[in-house]
Amino acid sequence: MISRISFAAGVAAIALLSGGALAQDAAVELRLAHWVPPQHPLHVNGMTEWANSVKEASGGSITVTLYPAQQLGQAGDHYDMARDGIADIAFVNPGYQPGRFPVIAAGELPFLISNAKGGSAGLDAWYRAYAEKEMADVKVCLVHFHSPGTFHSKKPIKVPGDVSGMKVRPAHATMASFVSLLGGQNAQVSAPESRDALERGVADAITFPWNSILIFGIDKAVNYHLDMPLYATTFAWVMNPDKYASLSENQQKVIDDHCTSDWAEKVAAGWADNEDSGREKIAAMEGHEMIVPSEADVAAWREAAAPLRAQWADKVKAAGVDADAAMTALESELKARGAAY
Repeated sequence: MISRISFAAGVAAIALLSGGALAQDAAVELRLAHWVPPQHPLHVNGMTEWANSVKEASGGSITVTLYPAQQLGQAGDHYDMARDGIADIAFVNPGYQPGRFPVIAAGELPFLISNAKGGSAGLDAWYRAYAEKEMADVKVCLVHFHSPGTFHSKKPIKVPGDVSGMKVRPAHATMASFVSLLGGQNAQVSAPESRDALERGVADAITFPWNSILIFGIDKAVNYHLDMPLYATTFAWVMNPDKYASLSENQQKVIDDHCTSDWAEKVAAGWADNEDSGREKIAAMEGHEMIVPSEADVAAWREAAAPLRAQWADKVKAAGVDADAAMTALESELKARGAAY
């Protein structure tokens, strides 16, 4: 009887101590900065779910406060904001800074992914081998995709030659290169600035995923939509390393447990479903036309995009990375998760 009581007491003491250790962690607020509007599904679903889960897992000691819509800084500055401590965690589009992050730019290549869910898990698992070197001055939490996007324009775009002479707001550096290859001109503005650029005539077309056209009000500025999954955009959640180092061991584990490939897929999933729903919404809207390419048209787009892979490989090799091995590994991860194009 005594041994049973002693054992039970010991278990209770261990539980009390472990719970006490978690409870004794100092309260911490992490500022998560991003640049999409607060009604965006990534904010409403992915980021809010992530923040709530972090708070629960930390026993309430970590509170993640979301700062949407460029409240702490411009969209293109978010990586440096995390590096410099302006934000503790930041949502980054690496393609907003051409040439700075060549390896992850593989995810921007056309005709690479079929969906953002498995694709995000695959991208995250793959990039972990490169993140520490390529984004050395931050802690990379996770990376993911949005659903495949396409061209949306003021006049029809059906084949690659239609882009010639047009001013296009590209999603990222790779699409900017593609526009140049096609004889178009690039209008480099962030997503929140895109509608204004189109309405003022700074741009004639934009590369964007479907429902974001509605979220950012771009449906008021374009009428034609190329009905073809063309490209995706990569995103990274990065953390200030000093802020991470200031956390307790328990709190660091909570963050590490929320910086995984599984979480990359979770935060992308709700956004992906919402984004994909935009296609049918736009197709049903008066004054909007879906441009459906033929098989020959799709083949022409593939041929036109082929040089982008060679350009990417050259940049990656210049950074000291084996481009062939990197691409093979990425395609393998995507295929394993049912997300290869």
